[in-house]
Amino acid sequence: MSATTSTHSSDALWQAAPSPTGDARAQRGRPDWTDIVFFLLLAAGAAFALTRYSGAMDYYEKIILCGTVFVLTWMGWLWRPLRRLMVACALAAGLALVLYQNDLARAEQVFFLKYLFSSQSAILWMSALFILATACYWIGLFSPTAAWLGTALTWGAVFAGVTGMLVRWREGHLMGPDLGHIPVSNLYEVFVLFSLITALFYLYYERKYATRALGGFVLLVISSATVFLLWYAFTRDAGQIQPLVPALKSWWMKLHVPANFIGYGTFSLAAMVGFAYLVKQHGTTTSWVKLAPLFVLGVLLCVEPMVFRTEGLSATWMIYFGIGIVIVGGILLGRRRIAQALPSLEVLDDIMYRAIAIGFAFFTVATILGALWAADAWGAYWQWDPKETWALIVWLNYAAWLHMRLMKGLRGHLAAYWALVGLLITGFAFLGVNMFLSGLHSYGEL
Repeated sequence: MSATTSTHSSDALWQAAPSPTGDARAQRGRPDWTDIVFFLLLAAGAAFALTRYSGAMDYYEKIILCGTVFVLTWMGWLWRPLRRLMVACALAAGLALVLYQNDLARAEQVFFLKYLFSSQSAILWMSALFILATACYWIGLFSPTAAWLGTALTWGAVFAGVTGMLVRWREGHLMGPDLGHIPVSNLYEVFVLFSLITALFYLYYERKYATRALGGFVLLVISSATVFLLWYAFTRDAGQIQPLVPALKSWWMKLHVPANFIGYGTFSLAAMVGFAYLVKQHGTTTSWVKLAPLFVLGVLLCVEPMVFRTEGLSATWMIYFGIGIVIVGGILLGRRRIAQALPSLEVLDDIMYRAIAIGFAFFTVATILGALWAADAWGAYWQWDPKETWALIVWLNYAAWLHMRLMKGLRGHLAAYWALVGLLITGFAFLGVNMFLSGLHSYGEL
């Protein structure tokens, strides 16, 4: 079956043919009455929070809350499925809070809290659903029904994860007035955030370009994050809510961390799309010499989490490495069939570029916000802390990628390889710095 035939089959799943820049159904339409209703619901929620919890927020946090109403309204207009997700998560989190009745002990007493809606239960469901979705997406290369299930499971995982984060935010406040904070303050919480952001961006592009063939690639990096998350939670009891260190007790965290992880998530998505691009390009290649660089990069990405262990190699990471090598080898062995199912090289290149462009914009904003936060907390905008230094390396890497694309016409396999190498750099900046290099950001250590 040719690549063209496969693309048409993929389009049939959506019952609409995409334009050269994507599925027209994913484009925003004119605002209608549902957008007004959604805005009023968000405004009512913000008004309730301001009325009931005004004493727990400073001036800047109140501005952030009001601004969030407009941002979420705009996002819901831009991408309508996001509205349904937000409403569903709000209802689920609200149910959880009603079940708690301001008593955390009920998390072990009430069935729905213990097995579904407490933060740790919901995040465990998120992890399991992401892993199942990954398997379904790969099976979906041969069975459209399985691919559809992969999409449904991914949405389910995002629903569970967002609900878990909302409930965790409230759980912190129930533990004590000094413990409550937005749940983006430690490795456990930001790994959840990373998984959710990466998945949401993937789901957007899946609908925009009317193809599910990339799900298996992108969900691999999300599943890797959930494996680390589960290992971290069960070996270090990391799921417990802890008090904030003094440097993190700031409203800056509500802006800097989400912007930073939009960058990390989209950079990771672009890298996996780059991997898919190279598999598509080498679909008919019979020379393993040409495939060797791709295989080596895949191995490096599999081995990277292992080197983050600071106490020797554990059985968990040895198994992870072995499974990773099998997956990379299996993808390359089955490259002909996979290449037929993937969209065109032009579409893959476009997704890769868009993801990096969005990630670079948000990472730039996050870096500026981080400098302002540093000046507020430590009295200096920049101190060449290891985390700051590696953030600069990441920024320069993608600035160079975009410059080469826009000024020199960078395309094809070189751009894809560069995106994959970028994931190695981003991974070290995200996690490796916290493992090996001490500094002002050492609160992220294992």
